[in-house]
Amino acid sequence: MLPDVPYDATAQRPAWEELPAVVREALSERLGSPVVEARTAGGGFTRGFAAVLSTADGDRAFVKASPEDDPLAAAYAREAEITAILPTGVPAPRLRWTMTAAGWYAICLVAVDGRLPGLPWDPAELNAALDAHATAAAALARPPAALVALGLPALADIARTDLSRWQEIAAHRAPVPAMPRYGVRRLDELAELEAALPAYVESPAVMHCDLRLDNIIVDRSGQAWICDWNWLCHGPAWVDTVSLLVTAYASGLDADGLLATHSTTQGVPAEAADAALAALTGYYLVSAGLGDTGAAPALRSHQRWTGKVTLRWLAERRGWATT
Repeated sequence: MLPDVPYDATAQRPAWEELPAVVREALSERLGSPVVEARTAGGGFTRGFAAVLSTADGDRAFVKASPEDDPLAAAYAREAEITAILPTGVPAPRLRWTMTAAGWYAICLVAVDGRLPGLPWDPAELNAALDAHATAAAALARPPAALVALGLPALADIARTDLSRWQEIAAHRAPVPAMPRYGVRRLDELAELEAALPAYVESPAVMHCDLRLDNIIVDRSGQAWICDWNWLCHGPAWVDTVSLLVTAYASGLDADGLLATHSTTQGVPAEAADAALAALTGYYLVSAGLGDTGAAPALRSHQRWTGKVTLRWLAERRGWATT
């Protein structure tokens, strides 16, 4: 069950040469040496500039940039704000600096010499990602005061609003999305599972809240790094584990076995994981039908595929007939 577009080729970003000359000059100046090579990031679902920049003096840095009047600039600023104060134990590329120039905003992160994992998952790379996630979860179980002071949202509140699609459908306030027939037959059960999620995710801990294959980099030593921290929220780390393992299920791996044995899921009821899968399924399948966002042509395809995979995994766990 592989997606139509590989995750390392989902983005449509401006190349280094397409940035305004004054922005290129400002970035080179901040890096301390002229940029001699720019390797554009192929993954992601935004139109913002993102590339590993190499300079004449041998420096390498990962830079994201956007016009200041674009909502992406605010997202990048949030990412910089959070990344700057993540606990040292979190395996994440660290912030080097931020800057504004000629109406553009940019953030610079340490460049990890690695790549996105491929699909199907290589088991060793998946284990590295799960280990990195476990390490991050342990560091964020008791978040530092600086992170709490940011006023992070609570996943329980997000679940009551953005993750309530099946409940809206069950109440006849929204149409049924395009989905397999076996899912249509289970609309009431999907809504019930989804409605139970907020009670399972109340937590003072902090979680990534967008943990997917395309937010992981595996370096040359085999260590995994977790990227894109701008959706940080209060909630239990096991929800991120469920989210990450959707692509493991699609890869034909033992996603249920990995879920049951991961350090973040110990003591978590199976019904809680099913509630998370139901909520994710509704979010992705409904979002897939909302039309072009202008962010990335592959976004809706990604959401449709993820929704179908998540529904299939949930159906298998619940013993639903899929014919």
